[in-house]
Amino acid sequence: MRWDAPALLAGPPGPRPRIERTSVTRVHGALTCYEVQARSALERTADGWAISPYRGCAQACRYCAVRRAHRYLGLDAGAGFDSQIVVRTNIARRLRADLAARWDGEPISVGAAGDCYQGAEDIYRLMPGVVSALREAGAPFTVHTKSTLILRDADLLAASPGAGAVVSIAFVDDRIRRTVEPGAPSAQKRLELVAELNERGVPCGVAMAPILPLLTDSPDQLAATVRRAADAGAVSLTPHVLRLPPGAREWYLSWLGDHHPALAARYGELYGRGPEADPGYVRGITGQVLQLAARYGMSPTRPEQPLPLALPSHRQLTLI
Repeated sequence: MRWDAPALLAGPPGPRPRIERTSVTRVHGALTCYEVQARSALERTADGWAISPYRGCAQACRYCAVRRAHRYLGLDAGAGFDSQIVVRTNIARRLRADLAARWDGEPISVGAAGDCYQGAEDIYRLMPGVVSALREAGAPFTVHTKSTLILRDADLLAASPGAGAVVSIAFVDDRIRRTVEPGAPSAQKRLELVAELNERGVPCGVAMAPILPLLTDSPDQLAATVRRAADAGAVSLTPHVLRLPPGAREWYLSWLGDHHPALAARYGELYGRGPEADPGYVRGITGQVLQLAARYGMSPTRPEQPLPLALPSHRQLTLI
């Protein structure tokens, strides 16, 4: 672990984020990292267990559904989520303890509250310890990422019998990606990542997450994305339509108003009842993608839970 960044002894003028009371704050270029000691590593979700070495994500995806969690820590769910990263430096040690004491054998998802291979991982190198702990326990787990940094640990993942990966590729239009996913690799790089992971023995599927209504949901766009995922050798494909829970809703709709103001009224209709899009719209888009996946010979998976994974309860989130 690198410790060459200076610790900040005092925050900027004004109210200090609550997270600063229990963390060491370091600045790494454009990132402010809050180094904390996790009390627990495994977190219960609606469909199993989750591990989050980092909270916040420098990939800065405008739609990220877990932005709201930053508010519980006294941080901003908008630009703060993109640049203020909570780093759980003892995550591997706590994970070993949790696996021994609490784990019930259910699958584990890694990277629920921030991409576990985002840029901060190049500094802190937490994932080799996490993967090793999971492998030693014989736990089935899936790493969710958009980052090519996962290739650094490909051999370790391939040596873990229960390991798999899912790369998020919701669309292949790079013009949209540059504004709505400004810190993420291009779709082409992610497709190459899927191919290389599978070639190196890490089963890798694709999450079409999230499909953006009226922007990336035309039949031609859906077909192009599914076809290219199949060409890359994805072992499975799961579609997820955009969700807009609080935190993500304000940040995404602000982007939409700046870049696609003519769509604002239609989004109001689609998301007028809450975080989920109109059920009929979701069924239609999901059905199209599942049919395309079957046509191209992939294993289509009907989503039971939205991606990113549903976060634990507020009470659990306070346990840094």
